[in-house]
Amino acid sequence: MLPRDRRVRTPAEFRHIGRTGTRVGRRSVVVSLALDPALTRPSTLSTPQRPRAGFVVSKSVGNAVVRNRVKRRLRDIVRHEFETPALRGLPVLVQVRALPAAADADHATLRRDVSSALAKALRTRGLTADPSPLPPPPPLAKEA
Repeated sequence: MLPRDRRVRTPAEFRHIGRTGTRVGRRSVVVSLALDPALTRPSTLSTPQRPRAGFVVSKSVGNAVVRNRVKRRLRDIVRHEFETPALRGLPVLVQVRALPAAADADHATLRRDVSSALAKALRTRGLTADPSPLPPPPPLAKEA
């Protein structure tokens, strides 16, 4: 379970992600990423900024047992993703929406889908550098 301060909880936050977020789809999930609107509130400026996540798993994924299994897997995957250097300390809201294919996907497939969609959303938003930046070319020596 993600701690309370790492979760998207209110309908207003989910609406904010839907309206302003960058959406990236994969076979089993759709990841949406938006900047945290809490940055504009003075009361939150003293608290450390961290990414927060919310999950949407509809009935089209399966019955209650299947939906809860998918949610547990997604929470675990996102918890580990939040510990990566790319996301640590970023004030973003992440929404992970499970598609019906998530019910049949194993943990490794879900992890691959979530990781790649999250990385693409971060790149699209310009929040991370290119994954394999080339070093700058050496300066040309002037001939005497």
